[in-house]
Amino acid sequence: MQDSLDHTASALPDGWPTGYGRRVLAEIDSTNAEAARVAPQLAGPEWIMALKQTAGRGRRGRAWVNPVGNFAATLVLQPKESPEVVALRSFVASLALYDAFAAVTGRPQGLSLKWPNDVLLNGGKVAGILLESVGTGGQVMHIGIGIGVNLKAAPGADQVEEGALRPVSLLSETGAAVTPDEFLTELARAYAHYEAQFTTYGFEPIRTLWLARAARLGEVITARTLRDEQVGTFETVDVAGNLVLSTAKGRVTIAAAEIFF
Repeated sequence: MQDSLDHTASALPDGWPTGYGRRVLAEIDSTNAEAARVAPQLAGPEWIMALKQTAGRGRRGRAWVNPVGNFAATLVLQPKESPEVVALRSFVASLALYDAFAAVTGRPQGLSLKWPNDVLLNGGKVAGILLESVGTGGQVMHIGIGIGVNLKAAPGADQVEEGALRPVSLLSETGAAVTPDEFLTELARAYAHYEAQFTTYGFEPIRTLWLARAARLGEVITARTLRDEQVGTFETVDVAGNLVLSTAKGRVTIAAAEIFF
């Protein structure tokens, strides 16, 4: 099922955040699936990265195309908060991705964050986030924050749903050739920084930083839920992480949706 390349403390690279484990696999079905399998045995947070995924997935069960050279990893956490607060870590992960991209390219130009969990580069989707949790009795036992990044290659337009943003790769848009290992270290370091901020000060500082990097803030967007479609001006993200639109029928708060520009 898996081939572990390295996950010992002695193999941790320079700059790796204290207290976070690191596990690199040559091949796995899905890093989120592996995270769910190993989470009960973990004593603390751990990053699980696969150089090759055979059954990667995105939101709503969609397949996530992950050719060799791209990035696929999941951070396993054992959070203490309520499920609603735990879910806000998608914003924490978004900020960490933003900083990791800026670090490996040397510039933040062209980067933006698309609600609820994508990172855009020059207007195209370069990364996505998928949170999956296991819990009981209203308590989250562990959460897997799955992250996929088009470092080297991006899917073709025929591989994404109609109307979705064009996929782009870091290499094609910036010329930066970054290995998954290099990206993992920068991402882990950035995530640890924002996680400490989140657990110490709550969501508000994270929310403020995220809004400063938000794609299409103040512009008209379309939010499609399983039930309906709302068109309005992207006003803000509220204290619960919901999208707030100003529509012709008034202010609308949306907890989950697909966003189209």
